Amino acid sequence: MNLRTALPAALERNRNFFLSLLNASTTLSHLAQAHAQIIVGGYRNDISTVTKLTHKLCDLRAIGYARDLFLSVSKPDLFLFNVVIKGYSTNGSPRSSMSLFAHLRKNTGLRPDNFTYFFAVSASAGFRDEKVGTVLHSQAIVDGFGFDLFIGSALVDLYLKFSKLELAKKLFDEMPERDTVLWNTMISGLVKNCCFEDSVLVFKDMVADAEIRLDSTSLAAVLPAAGELHQLRVGMGIQSLATKLGLHSHVHILTGLISFYSKCGDTGTATLLFDQIDRPDLVSYNAMISGYTCNNETDSSLRLFKELLALGERANSSTIVGLIPVFFPFGHLGLTLCIHCFCVKSGMVSNPAISTALTTVYSRLNEIELARQVFDESIEKSLASWNAMISGYTQNGLTDAAIHLFQNMQTSKVQPNPVTVTSILSACAQLGALSLGKWVHNLVKREGFHSNIYMLQSGVSPSGVTFLSALYACSHAGLVTEGDRIFHSMVHDHGVEPLAEHYACMVDIFGRAGKLEKALEFIERMPVEPGPAIWGALLGACMIHKDTRLAHLASKRLFELDPENVGYYVLLSNIYSVDKNYPQAASIRQVVRRRSLAKTPGCTLIEVGGLPHVFTSGDRSHPQTKAIYAKLENLMGKMTEAGFQAETVTALHDVEDEEKELMVKVHSEKLAIAFGLISTEPGSEIRIIKNLRVCIDCHTATKFISKITGRDIVVRDANRFHHFKDGICSCGDYW
Repeated sequence: MNLRTALPAALERNRNFFLSLLNASTTLSHLAQAHAQIIVGGYRNDISTVTKLTHKLCDLRAIGYARDLFLSVSKPDLFLFNVVIKGYSTNGSPRSSMSLFAHLRKNTGLRPDNFTYFFAVSASAGFRDEKVGTVLHSQAIVDGFGFDLFIGSALVDLYLKFSKLELAKKLFDEMPERDTVLWNTMISGLVKNCCFEDSVLVFKDMVADAEIRLDSTSLAAVLPAAGELHQLRVGMGIQSLATKLGLHSHVHILTGLISFYSKCGDTGTATLLFDQIDRPDLVSYNAMISGYTCNNETDSSLRLFKELLALGERANSSTIVGLIPVFFPFGHLGLTLCIHCFCVKSGMVSNPAISTALTTVYSRLNEIELARQVFDESIEKSLASWNAMISGYTQNGLTDAAIHLFQNMQTSKVQPNPVTVTSILSACAQLGALSLGKWVHNLVKREGFHSNIYMLQSGVSPSGVTFLSALYACSHAGLVTEGDRIFHSMVHDHGVEPLAEHYACMVDIFGRAGKLEKALEFIERMPVEPGPAIWGALLGACMIHKDTRLAHLASKRLFELDPENVGYYVLLSNIYSVDKNYPQAASIRQVVRRRSLAKTPGCTLIEVGGLPHVFTSGDRSHPQTKAIYAKLENLMGKMTEAGFQAETVTALHDVEDEEKELMVKVHSEKLAIAFGLISTEPGSEIRIIKNLRVCIDCHTATKFISKITGRDIVVRDANRFHHFKDGICSCGDYW
């Protein structure tokens, strides 16, 4: 035998032996033993053998061992570099991955290939933002990989992960070649960013591209978008396409269809599809359980959950989240408590998704202490869990707690998102926390959250909440024709079924404009029985326009529907007082006293130097009380000289006029404004917030104060914002 050919052949046989040995190793102990034999056999510097060993070590998460082995190689090749760069990334060490990539480019003669860049881009997803990935993108272009399909898919995925939609779309559009993976990446990424319309449009473009082969991932990726949009026709089209391609029987396609039909409210079809699966896996069970729950079919979801447990399956976090009645919590406190107990016993209560769902339900049920308990006990607090708790506090009127928790969130270095901002701005508005509100506003501009806002032009159908906001704006702006048109469009153009709030807004629109008879006619034509909100809107309009007859009609219905609401009694009493019908006003007040109904005490908050100060009517508890009352007395003198007369008509009729003036003179908003005048720089704006509707006297007085002092005064009352400037209010005396 020729020694020149025999020696390499023997080496190759030995190398193959060691490679086979490494392939068979399944534990770190096995690999350590194999490594020892490799050293004894003289293959410690054989690059193929070392690369295979390094790869196996990375797979078993022994990244420290793999690093030491890599460093022992004097001249690692590109393949070995790629293995370690990938290994760092998959083992949660993105910085080490990027350091090694930088070392490869700067300190070796090796040139990165498309695999190197792919692994580096994947590693950059572990950083706080997309900036590292953007640098890699630039370097890839310089190295000639700008349009590499492999790298392009990774970059699109990266940009979508960080919600940089424009960058992802631009790169996707510029790619000269697109394969199925890239299309799927774009569709699923858009869905994850809640860009459901866009994802459906991209899917349609993918279907239209004759050169692209759709796979089961393509169909499964777009189904959630169709479900969120409630586009039944689109979902049915995807189902037909799945049948045509022979993919309909795939379990994950059937599971996606189950979720789709459930979101469209068709649990019957979802159930039929579930029954078509021979052996439903946990994911399929989870989809059906969630489908029943989100359609308020709690009994069915519980039945399926028990069936799952009876089969010996172990429920996971998705099972529990699907079972928790997040969408229909009312009447299900007992069920939520049982699920909570089950999670405690099974050790799943600290799971972020479960704790977030429980926090949300408890908050919606006004069980705020239970919600906070779940939140506090969650070891790993996700952004969603912070949002759920902050939102829970805000929705339950605990604005101080919401702001305090938001500040804790900042201390914990958790980055807020648009959901956080929406909740905390609501809390700031309720509490009048201007300085924090400005800080949040700057955050919105800095992070570009304002780009999340859409008008009709984007093609997104407005929801009932959208229309309610528009109608509310029309109500306070006195836009009768526009409000009527918007309501008609809501019902006839967009098919949105009006709720009590929409009807109340329309009554308010007509009533505030003085069209009281039209408001009553609108109520009488309603297809549903009018509730307290509708009659309350009419009663409020009667107060503005001093219509005693309709006020009596509205209040009669209100006392039947909501006999415990003291506000309606007070409003009717005030209407009688304005009409100088003092006996009737007195009788209404007697009913209030006899039934022991308590009126919410008025209070006003002003923030000075970042600190809140709260005043109540006739308050003398403030450290600067003497200076406040002295300022108020001085103001009243100047206001009287300017023609101001106290509005005392709604005050108690059985006291002297002088006492009536004293009663309204020390209302909480006047005290807060006086404090603001003595505590802030001349010419600066004064902002206060009142928990009730500002009274006529205080509204008139604030107009005079703004004229006399040359100050802008902003008042947020229970109804709206008022901007007083030079003796005029932005509401046009219409609130």
